[in-house]
Amino acid sequence: MAQDKFLSLTYRFSFPDGSEKKFVIKLNRESGKLVQRERDSYPEWTRLSYKQCQHCPLKIEDQPRCPVAVSLIDVVEFFQDSISTKQAVVTVESGQRITKRTRTNLSSSISSIIGIYMATSGCPIMDKLRPMARFHLPFADTEETVYRALSMYALAQYFRHQKGLEADWDFQALKQIYSEVNQLNIDFARRLRNDSISEATTNAITSLDCFAQEIDFSISEEMLEEIETLFEGYA
Repeated sequence: MAQDKFLSLTYRFSFPDGSEKKFVIKLNRESGKLVQRERDSYPEWTRLSYKQCQHCPLKIEDQPRCPVAVSLIDVVEFFQDSISTKQAVVTVESGQRITKRTRTNLSSSISSIIGIYMATSGCPIMDKLRPMARFHLPFADTEETVYRALSMYALAQYFRHQKGLEADWDFQALKQIYSEVNQLNIDFARRLRNDSISEATTNAITSLDCFAQEIDFSISEEMLEEIETLFEGYA
């Protein structure tokens, strides 16, 4: 069936005044890539050349618009008049799983949905995190995310090894991945700092930046040693 080719994640925001907003994120089930919808027009801030990330590998002649920016248009436009302290009940539906976070501030909730859009958008830098987005865990804390990042990276090295490519079993390049993601978050927050975009959205990007820094710091020999005790059954 055609619909089996796709996976949907639904973020539902319920506000104190009784209003609701639903975002349906449609992913290709096999690749985990975001299925973008065509638009008649695009905001100025989605141009690739508009405050382009300093380490962006894309070329304007090949791709005139930033894939991350394009993926976030609906989120940015809906929350353009919102403030970070506004409260909402957020429900995330993913396959057979429903996750509900009650009375949370908008900044943390927007961070969660922005994170999955960014990782699946087709951005070459964020692409490294696409496997985690494909198996999304809403509102994950740092410890959960570090474990998932380590597991994802180990599996990536297995696939590289199977193809005869060099594998990084010491996880040396993982910190570099998160360092580049961190820089992207900083640069992208700069892209969004204009009069038409809300403080809640820019704060959400800043939260992602802090989260990436925290994960980058946590991926250390000490962290691996702490996790190792969980695997005593494999010794």
